[in-house]
Amino acid sequence: MNMVLLTALGVGGATIIGSLIGFVFRDLSHRFSDIVLSFAAGVMLAAAVLGLILPSVEYGGAYGLLYAVPGIFAGALCLNLIDKLVPHLHKLVGPDIETHGSTNLSKVLLFVMAIAIHNLPEGIAAGVGFGSGNTSQALMIAGGIALQNVPEGMVIIGPMLAAGVSPRRTFVCAMLTGLVEVVGTLLGYFAVSVSAAVLPFALAFAGGTMLYVISDEMIPETHAHGSERGATYALLVGFCIMLISDVLLG
Repeated sequence: MNMVLLTALGVGGATIIGSLIGFVFRDLSHRFSDIVLSFAAGVMLAAAVLGLILPSVEYGGAYGLLYAVPGIFAGALCLNLIDKLVPHLHKLVGPDIETHGSTNLSKVLLFVMAIAIHNLPEGIAAGVGFGSGNTSQALMIAGGIALQNVPEGMVIIGPMLAAGVSPRRTFVCAMLTGLVEVVGTLLGYFAVSVSAAVLPFALAFAGGTMLYVISDEMIPETHAHGSERGATYALLVGFCIMLISDVLLG
């Protein structure tokens, strides 16, 4: 349990680390951000497939695919529904955002709320990984999510400061988005601990949410500023590093 709690704090704390970087380096180039985010996408892709979806098939035994396939689509549909209720990053922050006024502030606060809502299923994915009992794979999943949270924490800062929010309140908002991830991690862990029967479906569900985030948000964002080639190779590097780690630690 101590490992789960520390990991939950680490996953949520990655958002806070990203926000601190955002305060120090407010003018990072799109190319740099795209490369970092693409690398994180590759890490998350490996974590979703190797740490969640394949174990789902394995734990399901003869009926593994009957758990895994519906679970993947259920996870994706869950985030799809959330997107319809609260649009996410690239749908809220763009070149048309104003630099002053209450309209801009409302849009930025909606942007922060969207990040917090999306962090909940990501946290659940980290917690579910520990429910499988495979600590190395669980840490791989949590590491991939934490890595993705760093650039996400970075992008919160600029729009909020530009909207007139004080640095202290901006940091508190960033911290709260990370806290949501901590709660999600603990929820995911306790959910699968209560009943081992839900583990195969829960693993696939968590994997589906991660695949959705990668395809719907991370890849489009990293390919929107002219850095497609570098972003593609960064994703491959992230995926291969996690693949090598999984083989060596497995």
